[in-house]
Amino acid sequence: MKILLPAVLLPLAAACAPVDNNQARDIRAPAATVVGEPVRCIPVSNISNTQVWDDYTIDFIMSGGRTYRNSLQGRCPRLGFEERFAYETSIGQLCSNDRINVLDSDGRRGMPCGLGDFVPVEVARK
Repeated sequence: MKILLPAVLLPLAAACAPVDNNQARDIRAPAATVVGEPVRCIPVSNISNTQVWDDYTIDFIMSGGRTYRNSLQGRCPRLGFEERFAYETSIGQLCSNDRINVLDSDGRRGMPCGLGDFVPVEVARK
């Protein structure tokens, strides 16, 4: 009986664990197909444009047309609302260990937010 009791309680404990449904609901990025291996860094000089989708997701559109999706390490408050950010780098590359700051309408910087890996994707058309 002692052996079965933990096996019975484990699924119950998992069912009671908090689930962050807000994050799933707040992600507005369109579906994308991964078309290559993730990279840690992208050259800043090749970034043509960015598309901020929400507080969690930024697409980096490169000069050659390739798109890299970055799913941030966590929520970046107000990023999806402001849709603009700043970063600093001294090596000419933006990397997964770098941080961005949301820029508010007055140009002030918000708290730093950590980037994730850059995943090459093809974004689904709506």
